Amino acid sequence: MAGYLSETDFVMVEEGFSTRDLLEELTLGASQATTAEMELVQHIGVPTSKIIYANPCKQIAQIKYAAKHGVQLLSFDNEMELAKVVKSHPSAKMVLCIATDDSHSLSHLSFKFGASLKSCRHLLENAKRNHMEVVGVSFHIGSGCPDPQAYAQSIADARLVFEMGAELGHRMHILDLGGGFPEVEGAKVRFEEIASVINSALDLYFPEGCGIDILAKLGRYYVTSAFTLAVSIIAKKEVLLDQPGREEETGSAPRTIVYHLGEGVYGIFNSVLFDNTCPTPVLPKKPSPEQPLYSSSLWGPVVDGCDCVAEGLWLPSLHVGDWLVFENMGAYTVGMGSLLGGAQTCRITYAMSRVAWEALRGQLLPAEQDEDTEGMCKPLSCGWEITDTLCMGPVFTPASIM
Repeated sequence: MAGYLSETDFVMVEEGFSTRDLLEELTLGASQATTAEMELVQHIGVPTSKIIYANPCKQIAQIKYAAKHGVQLLSFDNEMELAKVVKSHPSAKMVLCIATDDSHSLSHLSFKFGASLKSCRHLLENAKRNHMEVVGVSFHIGSGCPDPQAYAQSIADARLVFEMGAELGHRMHILDLGGGFPEVEGAKVRFEEIASVINSALDLYFPEGCGIDILAKLGRYYVTSAFTLAVSIIAKKEVLLDQPGREEETGSAPRTIVYHLGEGVYGIFNSVLFDNTCPTPVLPKKPSPEQPLYSSSLWGPVVDGCDCVAEGLWLPSLHVGDWLVFENMGAYTVGMGSLLGGAQTCRITYAMSRVAWEALRGQLLPAEQDEDTEGMCKPLSCGWEITDTLCMGPVFTPASIM
């Protein structure tokens, strides 16, 4: 588990194993959309043979960077993109990105990315004429899709493209299922339901033993619940609600409390704009039933009427300096936010349960190094364990952070 601590001076990183070790142990690959992402994954040890430059719309400089650094797998979905790769990276292996039915998804991608089935044969023929080998098919139905059958249909479409490619002499062996899988409990459709539909479709169209490598982008699924955000209230004011007639009925004008936070929709809470999320805070201390609740809203620090994190909340009276906790803040948050004022405002503190630490230590640390760690500080608890046996005090009081 990890947590963002916004506007705090404390940060702790538990050492003992590296990201490189973890990637090698799990034999993971990486699907990248920018040059910066390629640089990052290469720096932490992902071999170029396991990197796919999955953005089907790339700058020429980015294609040249991939060629220079040995990244061979590149996506495309149109003739112009193919022509750029032919000129700047003629030894590349291409993955054809196809359009999907993302009409029910929260995030629609097929208008911007993906070739229609009708255009796929022409693109495959064009690649063949230019001596470019197409080695696979990719798709992405967008985030938050409540219909698992959209995956089944896309897999069926991919099968048709594989057959087109085989007819034209392309040796295709990669199927990329994309990402956007549900990451938290309470989603409209559970990950297990989607996985069941996908597996059934794969059994039908790409059965085991057919020589196809199945890939998927599970970043959102893995990291969303791994991070919890703690952010402090930096300002507070009461605002009159403009509701004619209410003052006469109640004897007082209705009010709402506006709280300003150190983070907003142009930073960590950008998912409010891009994913239509509705962040709901958790109070570090549960209010008593006797405490009155007030109409409240949360706003970011930017002087902008759109920087609204959440409205329509009923909260007890809070004060400047109080903390609010937001769970499931691992995906498309700190990595996507802009750096206001030239510096990142949040710090990341890592914490791990003892059970997880023991499991990882046994897998990733050499035996002799494992013995040396016996006298070291134990990693922070996730809060479900007693913390008084730790060799340092809790980083943050609320148990949900620890």
